[in-house]
Amino acid sequence: MLYSRIRKDEKLLLGELRERGHDVEKIDVRKERFGLDSTTAAVDDLDLVVDRCLSTSRSLYATRFLDSYGVPVVNGPETGDVCADKAKNSLALAEADVPTPATEVAFTTEAALEAIESFGYPCVLKPVTGSWGRLMAKIDSRNAAEAILEHKETLGHYEHKVFYVQEFVDKPGRDVRVLAVDGEPIAAMTRSSEHWLTNAAKGGETAPFELDDRATELVERASEAVGGGMLGVDLMEVGVEADGDPAETGGSGEYTVHEVNHTVEFKALDAATDVDVPARVVDWLEAKAADLADGAVAEVDA
Repeated sequence: MLYSRIRKDEKLLLGELRERGHDVEKIDVRKERFGLDSTTAAVDDLDLVVDRCLSTSRSLYATRFLDSYGVPVVNGPETGDVCADKAKNSLALAEADVPTPATEVAFTTEAALEAIESFGYPCVLKPVTGSWGRLMAKIDSRNAAEAILEHKETLGHYEHKVFYVQEFVDKPGRDVRVLAVDGEPIAAMTRSSEHWLTNAAKGGETAPFELDDRATELVERASEAVGGGMLGVDLMEVGVEADGDPAETGGSGEYTVHEVNHTVEFKALDAATDVDVPARVVDWLEAKAADLADGAVAEVDA
Protein backbone atom coordinates (compact mmCIF):
# COMPACT_ATOMS: atom_id res chain seq x y z
CA MET A 1 0.00 0.00 0.00
CA LEU A 2 1.38 3.36 -1.07
CA TYR A 3 0.57 6.08 1.44
CA SER A 4 1.70 9.36 2.87
CA ARG A 5 -0.68 9.33 5.83
CA ILE A 6 -2.74 6.49 7.25
CA ARG A 7 -6.34 7.72 7.49
CA LYS A 8 -9.42 5.82 8.66
CA ASP A 9 -9.97 4.60 5.07
CA GLU A 10 -6.53 2.96 4.98
CA LYS A 11 -7.02 1.52 8.47
CA LEU A 12 -10.25 -0.12 7.32
CA LEU A 13 -8.49 -1.65 4.31
CA LEU A 14 -5.47 -2.78 6.30
CA GLY A 15 -7.68 -4.39 8.94
CA GLU A 16 -9.63 -6.34 6.32
CA LEU A 17 -6.50 -7.44 4.47
CA ARG A 18 -4.78 -8.66 7.61
CA GLU A 19 -7.92 -10.38 8.88
CA ARG A 20 -7.85 -12.45 5.69
CA GLY A 21 -4.22 -13.37 6.24
CA HIS A 22 -2.60 -11.17 3.61
CA ASP A 23 0.93 -9.89 4.16
CA VAL A 24 0.80 -6.14 3.64
CA GLU A 25 3.84 -3.98 2.88
CA LYS A 26 3.17 -0.35 3.79
CA ILE A 27 5.22 2.03 1.60
CA ASP A 28 5.50 5.60 2.85
CA VAL A 29 6.29 7.50 -0.35
CA ARG A 30 7.77 10.36 1.66
CA LYS A 31 10.71 8.11 2.57
CA GLU A 32 11.37 6.48 -0.81
CA ARG A 33 13.27 7.40 -3.97
CA PHE A 34 12.22 6.48 -7.48
CA GLY A 35 14.88 6.13 -10.16
CA LEU A 36 14.58 5.46 -13.86
CA ASP A 37 15.04 1.71 -13.46
CA SER A 38 14.59 0.96 -9.74
CA THR A 39 13.29 2.26 -6.42
CA THR A 40 14.29 2.08 -2.77
CA ALA A 41 10.75 0.84 -2.03
CA ALA A 42 10.43 -2.92 -1.46
CA VAL A 43 8.25 -3.79 -4.45
CA ASP A 44 10.01 -6.76 -6.07
CA ASP A 45 7.91 -9.54 -4.52
CA LEU A 46 4.54 -7.79 -4.33
CA ASP A 47 1.48 -9.23 -6.07
CA LEU A 48 -0.26 -5.85 -6.31
CA VAL A 49 0.30 -2.27 -5.17
CA VAL A 50 -2.67 -0.19 -4.01
CA ASP A 51 -2.24 3.56 -4.32
CA ARG A 52 -3.64 5.39 -1.30
CA CYS A 53 -1.46 8.52 -1.43
CA LEU A 54 -3.11 11.59 0.03
CA SER A 55 -1.08 13.91 -2.19
CA THR A 56 -2.14 13.98 -5.85
CA SER A 57 1.36 14.77 -7.13
CA ARG A 58 2.95 11.94 -5.12
CA SER A 59 0.24 9.57 -6.32
CA LEU A 60 0.73 10.44 -9.98
CA TYR A 61 4.52 10.21 -9.96
CA ALA A 62 4.82 7.13 -7.74
CA THR A 63 2.33 5.10 -9.78
CA ARG A 64 3.97 6.20 -13.03
CA PHE A 65 7.39 5.01 -11.82
CA LEU A 66 6.00 1.72 -10.51
CA ASP A 67 4.23 1.11 -13.80
CA SER A 68 7.51 1.71 -15.66
CA TYR A 69 9.16 -1.02 -13.55
CA GLY A 70 6.38 -3.43 -14.48
CA VAL A 71 4.90 -3.44 -10.97
CA PRO A 72 1.08 -3.84 -11.07
CA VAL A 73 -0.61 -0.91 -9.38
CA VAL A 74 -4.20 0.18 -8.84
CA ASN A 75 -5.30 2.64 -9.75
CA GLY A 76 -2.97 2.87 -12.73
CA PRO A 77 -1.20 6.10 -13.70
CA GLU A 78 -3.38 6.69 -16.76
CA THR A 79 -6.54 6.64 -14.67
CA GLY A 80 -4.95 8.90 -12.09
CA ASP A 81 -3.80 11.37 -14.73
CA VAL A 82 -7.33 11.78 -16.08
CA CYS A 83 -9.12 11.88 -12.73
CA ALA A 84 -6.69 14.27 -11.02
CA ASP A 85 -7.35 17.01 -13.57
CA LYS A 86 -10.94 18.28 -13.80
CA ALA A 87 -10.50 19.45 -17.39
CA LYS A 88 -9.20 16.04 -18.51
CA ASN A 89 -11.95 14.43 -16.47
CA SER A 90 -14.65 16.46 -18.21
CA LEU A 91 -13.16 15.76 -21.65
CA ALA A 92 -13.05 12.01 -21.00
CA LEU A 93 -16.68 11.97 -19.90
CA ALA A 94 -17.83 14.06 -22.85
CA GLU A 95 -15.89 11.95 -25.35
CA ALA A 96 -17.63 8.86 -23.96
CA ASP A 97 -21.04 10.55 -24.31
CA VAL A 98 -21.54 10.52 -20.54
CA PRO A 99 -23.78 13.45 -19.57
CA THR A 100 -21.68 16.01 -17.71
CA PRO A 101 -22.13 19.72 -16.94
CA ALA A 102 -21.29 22.20 -19.71
CA THR A 103 -17.70 23.33 -19.16
CA GLU A 104 -15.26 25.83 -20.64
CA VAL A 105 -11.57 26.42 -19.93
CA ALA A 106 -9.90 29.80 -20.42
CA PHE A 107 -6.35 31.01 -19.85
CA THR A 108 -6.75 34.72 -19.17
CA THR A 109 -9.06 36.64 -16.87
CA GLU A 110 -10.59 38.38 -19.86
CA ALA A 111 -11.46 35.12 -21.61
CA ALA A 112 -12.64 33.60 -18.32
CA LEU A 113 -14.99 36.53 -17.73
CA GLU A 114 -16.42 36.05 -21.22
CA ALA A 115 -17.00 32.37 -20.43
CA ILE A 116 -18.70 33.24 -17.15
CA GLU A 117 -20.93 35.80 -18.85
CA SER A 118 -21.86 33.28 -21.53
CA PHE A 119 -23.02 30.80 -18.87
CA GLY A 120 -24.88 33.48 -16.94
CA TYR A 121 -25.31 33.71 -13.20
CA PRO A 122 -24.92 31.69 -11.13
CA CYS A 123 -22.11 29.58 -12.54
CA VAL A 124 -19.18 27.78 -10.95
CA LEU A 125 -15.42 28.38 -11.05
CA LYS A 126 -13.25 25.46 -9.93
CA PRO A 127 -9.52 24.76 -9.68
CA VAL A 128 -8.43 22.13 -12.20
CA THR A 129 -6.87 20.09 -9.39
CA GLY A 130 -8.04 19.67 -5.83
CA SER A 131 -10.57 17.83 -3.70
CA TRP A 132 -12.95 18.17 -0.74
CA GLY A 133 -14.66 21.16 -2.37
CA ARG A 134 -11.75 23.50 -1.71
CA LEU A 135 -11.34 26.75 -3.67
CA MET A 136 -14.60 26.26 -5.54
CA ALA A 137 -16.71 29.37 -6.07
CA LYS A 138 -20.34 29.85 -7.00
CA ILE A 139 -20.38 33.14 -8.88
CA ASP A 140 -23.62 35.12 -8.61
CA SER A 141 -22.72 38.42 -10.28
CA ARG A 142 -20.23 40.13 -12.57
CA ASN A 143 -18.74 41.99 -9.60
CA ALA A 144 -18.09 38.70 -7.83
CA ALA A 145 -16.59 37.23 -11.02
CA GLU A 146 -14.17 40.12 -11.46
CA ALA A 147 -13.04 39.93 -7.82
CA ILE A 148 -12.52 36.15 -7.81
CA LEU A 149 -10.66 36.18 -11.13
CA GLU A 150 -8.36 38.93 -9.86
CA HIS A 151 -7.61 36.91 -6.73
CA LYS A 152 -6.81 33.79 -8.75
CA GLU A 153 -4.54 35.73 -11.11
CA THR A 154 -2.67 37.21 -8.16
CA LEU A 155 -2.10 33.80 -6.52
CA GLY A 156 0.63 33.17 -9.08
CA HIS A 157 0.66 29.39 -9.48
CA TYR A 158 0.20 28.37 -13.09
CA GLU A 159 -2.77 26.14 -12.27
CA HIS A 160 -4.66 29.20 -11.01
CA LYS A 161 -4.32 30.64 -14.50
CA VAL A 162 -6.30 27.74 -15.95
CA PHE A 163 -9.85 28.95 -15.43
CA TYR A 164 -12.27 26.02 -15.33
CA VAL A 165 -15.81 27.40 -15.65
CA GLN A 166 -18.89 25.23 -15.39
CA GLU A 167 -22.62 25.66 -15.56
CA PHE A 168 -24.41 25.66 -12.22
CA VAL A 169 -26.58 22.55 -11.87
CA ASP A 170 -29.60 23.25 -9.69
CA LYS A 171 -29.49 19.93 -7.86
CA PRO A 172 -32.12 19.04 -5.23
CA GLY A 173 -29.93 19.80 -2.21
CA ARG A 174 -27.89 16.66 -2.63
CA ASP A 175 -25.60 14.72 -4.92
CA VAL A 176 -24.82 11.02 -5.19
CA ARG A 177 -21.44 9.38 -4.49
CA VAL A 178 -20.93 5.87 -5.85
CA LEU A 179 -17.94 3.67 -5.08
CA ALA A 180 -17.32 1.36 -8.02
CA VAL A 181 -14.66 -1.18 -8.97
CA ASP A 182 -14.05 -1.49 -12.70
CA GLY A 183 -17.50 -0.04 -13.29
CA GLU A 184 -19.39 -2.28 -10.85
CA PRO A 185 -21.04 -0.30 -8.02
CA ILE A 186 -20.18 -1.42 -4.49
CA ALA A 187 -22.33 1.09 -2.61
CA ALA A 188 -23.89 4.51 -3.04
CA MET A 189 -24.96 7.36 -0.78
CA THR A 190 -26.40 10.83 -1.03
CA ARG A 191 -24.66 13.86 0.43
CA SER A 192 -27.13 16.56 1.42
CA SER A 193 -26.68 20.13 2.60
CA GLU A 194 -28.36 23.53 2.55
CA HIS A 195 -25.06 24.82 1.15
CA TRP A 196 -24.53 24.45 -2.59
CA LEU A 197 -21.46 22.30 -1.83
CA THR A 198 -22.68 18.96 -0.50
CA ASN A 199 -19.33 17.15 0.00
CA ALA A 200 -19.13 14.98 3.10
CA ALA A 201 -15.82 16.77 3.79
CA LYS A 202 -17.82 20.02 3.93
CA GLY A 203 -20.25 18.57 6.45
CA GLY A 204 -22.88 17.19 4.09
CA GLU A 205 -25.28 14.69 5.68
CA THR A 206 -25.04 11.19 4.23
CA ALA A 207 -27.72 8.57 3.58
CA PRO A 208 -27.80 5.32 1.60
CA PHE A 209 -28.97 5.55 -2.01
CA GLU A 210 -30.34 2.78 -4.20
CA LEU A 211 -29.08 3.09 -7.75
CA ASP A 212 -31.59 2.74 -10.55
CA ASP A 213 -30.73 1.26 -13.94
CA ARG A 214 -29.79 4.62 -15.46
CA ALA A 215 -27.43 5.54 -12.63
CA THR A 216 -25.82 2.10 -12.76
CA GLU A 217 -25.29 2.45 -16.51
CA LEU A 218 -23.69 5.88 -16.11
CA VAL A 219 -21.36 4.65 -13.36
CA GLU A 220 -20.14 1.87 -15.63
CA ARG A 221 -19.66 4.20 -18.60
CA ALA A 222 -17.95 6.92 -16.54
CA SER A 223 -15.57 4.37 -15.00
CA GLU A 224 -14.65 3.01 -18.42
CA ALA A 225 -14.17 6.55 -19.76
CA VAL A 226 -11.37 7.29 -17.27
CA GLY A 227 -9.66 3.90 -17.46
CA GLY A 228 -11.33 1.83 -14.74
CA GLY A 229 -10.16 0.89 -11.27
CA MET A 230 -11.50 1.70 -7.80
CA LEU A 231 -13.30 4.99 -8.33
CA GLY A 232 -15.68 7.43 -6.71
CA VAL A 233 -18.26 8.52 -9.28
CA ASP A 234 -20.20 11.67 -8.40
CA LEU A 235 -23.60 12.23 -9.95
CA MET A 236 -26.19 14.97 -9.66
CA GLU A 237 -29.88 14.42 -10.25
CA VAL A 238 -31.39 16.73 -12.84
CA GLY A 239 -35.03 17.57 -13.37
CA VAL A 240 -35.83 17.66 -9.64
CA GLU A 241 -36.92 20.93 -8.10
CA ALA A 242 -34.27 22.22 -5.72
CA ASP A 243 -36.92 22.96 -3.07
CA GLY A 244 -38.53 19.55 -3.51
CA ASP A 245 -37.86 16.50 -1.39
CA PRO A 246 -35.97 13.97 -3.53
CA ALA A 247 -36.48 11.36 -0.83
CA GLU A 248 -40.24 11.63 -1.41
CA THR A 249 -40.18 12.08 -5.18
CA GLY A 250 -37.70 9.26 -5.70
CA GLY A 251 -35.45 11.51 -7.77
CA SER A 252 -35.76 12.38 -11.44
CA GLY A 253 -34.34 9.23 -12.96
CA GLU A 254 -31.85 11.34 -14.90
CA TYR A 255 -28.35 12.35 -13.90
CA THR A 256 -25.26 14.26 -14.86
CA VAL A 257 -21.82 12.98 -13.88
CA HIS A 258 -19.70 15.85 -12.69
CA GLU A 259 -16.57 14.06 -11.51
CA VAL A 260 -14.74 10.75 -11.12
CA ASN A 261 -12.23 10.41 -8.26
CA HIS A 262 -9.27 8.03 -8.35
CA THR A 263 -8.04 7.93 -4.73
CA VAL A 264 -11.53 7.79 -3.35
CA GLU A 265 -12.28 7.97 0.37
CA PHE A 266 -14.99 5.60 1.58
CA LYS A 267 -15.25 5.86 5.37
CA ALA A 268 -18.40 8.01 5.13
CA LEU A 269 -19.92 5.54 2.65
CA ASP A 270 -19.08 2.60 4.92
CA ALA A 271 -20.81 4.35 7.83
CA ALA A 272 -23.84 5.44 5.77
CA THR A 273 -24.75 2.09 4.21
CA ASP A 274 -25.22 -1.53 5.26
CA VAL A 275 -22.51 -2.58 2.81
CA ASP A 276 -19.19 -3.76 4.26
CA VAL A 277 -17.23 -1.48 1.94
CA PRO A 278 -13.64 -2.52 2.87
CA ALA A 279 -14.62 -6.19 2.50
CA ARG A 280 -16.00 -5.58 -0.99
CA VAL A 281 -12.89 -3.60 -1.95
CA VAL A 282 -10.63 -6.43 -0.74
CA ASP A 283 -12.75 -8.92 -2.69
CA TRP A 284 -11.92 -6.91 -5.78
CA LEU A 285 -8.22 -6.61 -4.90
CA GLU A 286 -7.99 -10.37 -4.40
CA ALA A 287 -9.63 -10.94 -7.78
CA LYS A 288 -7.19 -8.50 -9.44
CA ALA A 289 -4.20 -10.22 -7.84
CA ALA A 290 -5.50 -13.64 -8.91
CA ASP A 291 -5.98 -12.45 -12.50
CA LEU A 292 -2.43 -11.11 -12.55
CA ALA A 293 -1.06 -14.38 -11.18
CA ASP A 294 -3.00 -16.39 -13.77
CA GLY A 295 -1.70 -14.14 -16.51
CA ALA A 296 1.89 -14.57 -15.33
CA VAL A 297 1.53 -18.37 -15.28
CA ALA A 298 0.02 -18.38 -18.76
CA GLU A 299 2.89 -16.23 -20.05
CA VAL A 300 5.48 -18.62 -18.56
CA ASP A 301 3.72 -21.65 -20.06
CA ALA A 302 3.63 -19.97 -23.47
